[in-house]
Amino acid sequence: MNSEAAVPAAAGVFPQTPRQHEMPLALVHGQPLLEMPQDLYIPPDALEVILDAFAGPLDLLLYLIRRQNLDILDIPVAEITRQYVGYIDLMVELKLELAADYLVMAAILAEIKSRLLLPRPDAIEAFEEDPRAELVRRLQEYERFRQAAESLDQLPRLERDTATAHAHVPDRQVIRVPPEVDLREMLLALRDVLKRAELFGHHTIARQTLSVRQRMGDVLKTLEDHQFHAFESLFRADEGRLGIVVTFLALLELAKEQLIDVVQNGPLETIYLKSLAA
Repeated sequence: MNSEAAVPAAAGVFPQTPRQHEMPLALVHGQPLLEMPQDLYIPPDALEVILDAFAGPLDLLLYLIRRQNLDILDIPVAEITRQYVGYIDLMVELKLELAADYLVMAAILAEIKSRLLLPRPDAIEAFEEDPRAELVRRLQEYERFRQAAESLDQLPRLERDTATAHAHVPDRQVIRVPPEVDLREMLLALRDVLKRAELFGHHTIARQTLSVRQRMGDVLKTLEDHQFHAFESLFRADEGRLGIVVTFLALLELAKEQLIDVVQNGPLETIYLKSLAA
Protein backbone atom coordinates (compact mmCIF):
# COMPACT_ATOMS: atom_id res chain seq x y z
CA MET A 1 0.00 0.00 0.00
CA ASN A 2 1.35 3.43 -0.92
CA SER A 3 2.25 5.58 2.08
CA GLU A 4 1.22 8.81 0.33
CA ALA A 5 -2.34 7.56 -0.04
CA ALA A 6 -2.55 6.81 3.67
CA VAL A 7 -1.90 10.40 4.69
CA PRO A 8 -5.24 11.84 3.56
CA ALA A 9 -7.09 8.95 5.21
CA ALA A 10 -5.29 9.56 8.50
CA ALA A 11 -6.06 13.26 8.28
CA GLY A 12 -9.72 12.43 7.83
CA VAL A 13 -9.79 10.20 10.92
CA PHE A 14 -8.36 12.74 13.45
CA PRO A 15 -10.25 16.06 13.53
CA GLN A 16 -8.45 19.41 13.70
CA THR A 17 -7.72 20.80 17.19
CA PRO A 18 -10.28 23.58 18.04
CA ARG A 19 -8.89 27.10 18.41
CA GLN A 20 -10.18 29.78 20.81
CA HIS A 21 -11.58 32.87 19.13
CA GLU A 22 -9.77 36.12 19.75
CA MET A 23 -11.55 38.53 22.11
CA PRO A 24 -12.51 41.78 20.37
CA LEU A 25 -11.18 45.07 21.68
CA ALA A 26 -14.59 46.69 21.30
CA LEU A 27 -17.88 46.48 19.46
CA VAL A 28 -18.49 49.24 16.89
CA HIS A 29 -22.00 49.28 15.41
CA GLY A 30 -22.40 45.64 16.46
CA GLN A 31 -19.21 44.53 14.70
CA PRO A 32 -16.21 43.26 16.70
CA LEU A 33 -13.02 45.32 16.50
CA LEU A 34 -10.00 42.98 16.64
CA GLU A 35 -7.15 45.43 15.89
CA MET A 36 -6.35 48.92 17.10
CA PRO A 37 -7.04 51.50 14.36
CA GLN A 38 -3.89 53.13 13.00
CA ASP A 39 -5.49 56.59 12.80
CA LEU A 40 -6.87 56.54 16.36
CA TYR A 41 -6.15 59.85 18.16
CA ILE A 42 -6.14 60.00 21.98
CA PRO A 43 -5.94 63.57 23.33
CA PRO A 44 -3.53 64.18 26.23
CA ASP A 45 -6.37 65.33 28.51
CA ALA A 46 -8.54 62.26 27.89
CA LEU A 47 -7.82 60.91 31.40
CA GLU A 48 -8.20 63.23 34.36
CA VAL A 49 -7.48 62.12 37.93
CA ILE A 50 -8.82 64.23 40.81
CA LEU A 51 -7.28 63.67 44.23
CA ASP A 52 -8.97 64.92 47.40
CA ALA A 53 -6.30 63.68 49.77
CA PHE A 54 -5.74 67.08 51.42
CA ALA A 55 -8.41 69.47 52.62
CA GLY A 56 -6.22 72.54 52.26
CA PRO A 57 -2.70 73.93 52.46
CA LEU A 58 -2.48 73.50 56.24
CA ASP A 59 -3.53 69.87 55.87
CA LEU A 60 -0.77 69.28 53.29
CA LEU A 61 1.82 71.07 55.42
CA LEU A 62 0.86 69.05 58.50
CA TYR A 63 1.10 65.85 56.47
CA LEU A 64 4.63 66.71 55.29
CA ILE A 65 5.71 67.43 58.88
CA ARG A 66 4.20 64.24 60.32
CA ARG A 67 5.57 62.07 57.51
CA GLN A 68 9.16 62.87 58.52
CA ASN A 69 8.46 62.80 62.27
CA LEU A 70 9.45 66.44 62.64
CA ASP A 71 8.78 68.59 65.66
CA ILE A 72 6.02 71.03 64.89
CA LEU A 73 7.64 73.60 67.21
CA ASP A 74 10.94 73.46 65.32
CA ILE A 75 10.04 73.28 61.63
CA PRO A 76 12.94 73.06 59.14
CA VAL A 77 11.43 75.66 56.82
CA ALA A 78 13.87 75.04 53.95
CA GLU A 79 13.08 71.30 53.68
CA ILE A 80 9.36 71.72 54.18
CA THR A 81 9.24 74.51 51.58
CA ARG A 82 11.06 72.30 49.05
CA GLN A 83 8.62 69.43 49.55
CA TYR A 84 5.63 71.75 49.48
CA VAL A 85 6.68 73.39 46.22
CA GLY A 86 7.38 69.93 44.78
CA TYR A 87 3.82 68.87 45.57
CA ILE A 88 2.45 72.00 43.84
CA ASP A 89 4.60 71.26 40.76
CA LEU A 90 3.18 67.73 40.73
CA MET A 91 -0.36 69.08 40.80
CA VAL A 92 0.43 71.38 37.87
CA GLU A 93 2.05 68.53 35.94
CA LEU A 94 -0.97 66.27 36.44
CA LYS A 95 -3.25 69.13 35.39
CA LEU A 96 -5.13 69.01 38.67
CA GLU A 97 -7.21 71.93 39.84
CA LEU A 98 -4.90 74.08 41.96
CA ALA A 99 -6.48 76.33 44.56
CA ALA A 100 -5.05 79.76 45.30
CA ASP A 101 -4.65 78.85 48.99
CA TYR A 102 -1.78 76.50 48.14
CA LEU A 103 0.07 79.29 46.33
CA VAL A 104 -0.54 81.64 49.28
CA MET A 105 0.97 79.08 51.66
CA ALA A 106 3.95 78.63 49.34
CA ALA A 107 4.49 82.39 49.44
CA ILE A 108 4.26 82.40 53.25
CA LEU A 109 6.85 79.62 53.47
CA ALA A 110 9.14 81.52 51.11
CA GLU A 111 8.75 84.66 53.21
CA ILE A 112 9.57 82.79 56.44
CA LYS A 113 12.56 81.18 54.78
CA SER A 114 13.86 84.54 53.57
CA ARG A 115 13.39 86.15 56.98
CA LEU A 116 15.37 83.34 58.59
CA LEU A 117 18.21 83.70 56.06
CA LEU A 118 18.51 87.49 56.13
CA PRO A 119 20.90 88.88 58.75
CA ARG A 120 19.37 90.90 61.54
CA PRO A 121 20.94 93.30 64.03
CA ASP A 122 21.37 91.97 67.55
CA ALA A 123 19.12 94.66 69.05
CA ILE A 124 16.24 93.78 66.74
CA GLU A 125 16.79 90.02 67.08
CA ALA A 126 16.32 90.20 70.85
CA PHE A 127 12.80 91.64 70.51
CA GLU A 128 11.63 90.14 67.19
CA GLU A 129 9.43 87.06 67.32
CA ASP A 130 10.43 83.89 65.54
CA PRO A 131 9.05 84.11 61.96
CA ARG A 132 7.80 80.54 62.30
CA ALA A 133 5.70 81.26 65.43
CA GLU A 134 2.53 82.35 63.60
CA LEU A 135 2.69 79.34 61.28
CA VAL A 136 3.21 77.00 64.27
CA ARG A 137 0.16 78.47 66.02
CA ARG A 138 -1.98 77.96 62.92
CA LEU A 139 -0.77 74.39 62.54
CA GLN A 140 -1.45 73.57 66.20
CA GLU A 141 -4.94 75.06 66.03
CA TYR A 142 -5.69 73.22 62.79
CA GLU A 143 -4.47 69.93 64.30
CA ARG A 144 -6.77 70.38 67.33
CA PHE A 145 -9.79 70.99 65.12
CA ARG A 146 -8.85 68.06 62.90
CA GLN A 147 -8.56 65.70 65.86
CA ALA A 148 -11.89 66.97 67.21
CA ALA A 149 -13.52 66.35 63.81
CA GLU A 150 -12.12 62.83 63.67
CA SER A 151 -13.39 62.12 67.20
CA LEU A 152 -16.85 63.36 66.26
CA ASP A 153 -16.82 61.28 63.08
CA GLN A 154 -16.10 58.13 65.09
CA LEU A 155 -19.24 58.62 67.18
CA PRO A 156 -22.28 56.62 66.07
CA ARG A 157 -24.38 58.76 63.79
CA LEU A 158 -28.10 58.48 63.24
CA GLU A 159 -29.11 57.34 59.74
CA ARG A 160 -25.48 56.35 59.04
CA ASP A 161 -24.55 53.82 61.74
CA THR A 162 -27.91 53.51 63.44
CA ALA A 163 -31.50 53.79 62.33
CA THR A 164 -34.57 54.57 64.35
CA ALA A 165 -37.25 51.92 64.18
CA HIS A 166 -40.82 53.11 64.09
CA ALA A 167 -43.69 50.80 64.96
CA HIS A 168 -47.31 51.72 65.48
CA VAL A 169 -48.59 50.23 68.71
CA PRO A 170 -52.37 50.41 68.95
CA ASP A 171 -54.04 51.29 72.21
CA ARG A 172 -54.58 48.01 74.05
CA GLN A 173 -56.74 49.52 76.79
CA VAL A 174 -60.08 48.70 75.24
CA ILE A 175 -63.06 49.67 77.35
CA ARG A 176 -65.91 47.29 76.69
CA VAL A 177 -69.27 48.85 77.44
CA PRO A 178 -71.78 46.19 78.49
CA PRO A 179 -74.77 46.00 76.17
CA GLU A 180 -78.10 47.32 77.27
CA VAL A 181 -80.42 44.73 78.79
CA ASP A 182 -83.59 44.33 76.77
CA LEU A 183 -86.92 43.72 78.50
CA ARG A 184 -87.32 40.55 76.44
CA GLU A 185 -84.13 39.16 77.96
CA MET A 186 -85.54 39.71 81.44
CA LEU A 187 -88.81 38.03 80.42
CA LEU A 188 -86.90 35.02 79.14
CA ALA A 189 -85.02 34.82 82.42
CA LEU A 190 -88.34 35.12 84.26
CA ARG A 191 -89.72 32.21 82.23
CA ASP A 192 -86.82 30.03 83.35
CA VAL A 193 -87.47 30.99 86.97
CA LEU A 194 -91.18 30.15 86.59
CA LYS A 195 -90.36 26.78 85.13
CA ARG A 196 -88.18 25.95 88.11
CA ALA A 197 -90.91 27.20 90.45
CA GLU A 198 -93.39 24.75 88.93
CA LEU A 199 -91.23 21.89 90.11
CA PHE A 200 -92.09 22.71 93.70
CA GLY A 201 -95.65 21.55 94.44
CA HIS A 202 -97.27 22.68 97.67
CA HIS A 203 -100.69 23.36 99.11
CA THR A 204 -101.67 26.95 99.74
CA ILE A 205 -103.36 27.19 103.10
CA ALA A 206 -103.87 30.94 103.31
CA ARG A 207 -103.44 33.68 100.77
CA GLN A 208 -100.58 35.93 101.75
CA THR A 209 -100.70 39.51 100.61
CA LEU A 210 -97.42 40.54 98.94
CA SER A 211 -96.51 44.18 98.52
CA VAL A 212 -94.35 45.38 95.60
CA ARG A 213 -93.03 48.28 97.70
CA GLN A 214 -92.05 45.92 100.49
CA ARG A 215 -90.39 43.57 98.03
CA MET A 216 -88.42 46.53 96.62
CA GLY A 217 -87.04 47.12 100.11
CA ASP A 218 -86.19 43.44 100.46
CA VAL A 219 -84.30 43.47 97.16
CA LEU A 220 -82.35 46.59 98.12
CA LYS A 221 -81.46 44.97 101.42
CA THR A 222 -80.17 41.92 99.54
CA LEU A 223 -78.13 44.14 97.22
CA GLU A 224 -76.81 46.46 99.93
CA ASP A 225 -73.28 44.93 99.62
CA HIS A 226 -73.03 46.68 96.19
CA GLN A 227 -71.96 43.43 94.55
CA PHE A 228 -73.35 41.85 91.41
CA HIS A 229 -76.03 39.26 92.11
CA ALA A 230 -77.50 36.85 89.60
CA PHE A 231 -81.02 37.56 88.45
CA GLU A 232 -82.21 34.09 89.52
CA SER A 233 -80.80 34.45 93.04
CA LEU A 234 -83.31 37.21 93.91
CA PHE A 235 -86.33 34.90 93.51
CA ARG A 236 -87.67 32.33 95.95
CA ALA A 237 -89.18 29.34 94.23
CA ASP A 238 -91.19 28.37 97.30
CA GLU A 239 -93.26 31.58 97.00
CA GLY A 240 -94.87 30.34 93.81
CA ARG A 241 -95.94 32.37 90.84
CA LEU A 242 -97.31 35.21 92.93
CA GLY A 243 -94.07 35.79 94.79
CA ILE A 244 -92.03 35.56 91.58
CA VAL A 245 -94.26 38.10 89.80
CA VAL A 246 -94.13 40.50 92.74
CA THR A 247 -90.33 40.25 92.87
CA PHE A 248 -90.12 40.85 89.12
CA LEU A 249 -92.34 43.93 89.39
CA ALA A 250 -90.17 45.18 92.25
CA LEU A 251 -87.06 44.80 90.08
CA LEU A 252 -88.69 46.74 87.25
CA GLU A 253 -89.64 49.56 89.59
CA LEU A 254 -86.13 49.72 91.05
CA ALA A 255 -84.62 49.82 87.56
CA LYS A 256 -87.11 52.53 86.57
CA GLU A 257 -86.15 54.65 89.56
CA GLN A 258 -82.43 53.97 88.79
CA LEU A 259 -81.83 52.36 92.15
CA ILE A 260 -80.29 49.21 90.65
CA ASP A 261 -78.03 48.51 87.66
CA VAL A 262 -78.93 45.63 85.35
CA VAL A 263 -76.05 44.30 83.19
CA GLN A 264 -75.49 41.35 80.88
CA ASN A 265 -72.19 40.37 79.24
CA GLY A 266 -73.79 39.06 76.08
CA PRO A 267 -77.03 37.81 74.54
CA LEU A 268 -78.63 34.84 76.32
CA GLU A 269 -76.11 35.08 79.16
CA THR A 270 -76.74 35.49 82.87
CA ILE A 271 -78.25 38.82 83.97
CA TYR A 272 -76.67 40.50 86.99
CA LEU A 273 -78.05 43.21 89.22
CA LYS A 274 -76.22 45.68 91.43
CA SER A 275 -77.51 48.30 93.86
CA LEU A 276 -76.95 51.97 92.98
CA ALA A 277 -78.37 53.29 96.23
CA ALA A 278 -75.96 55.22 98.41
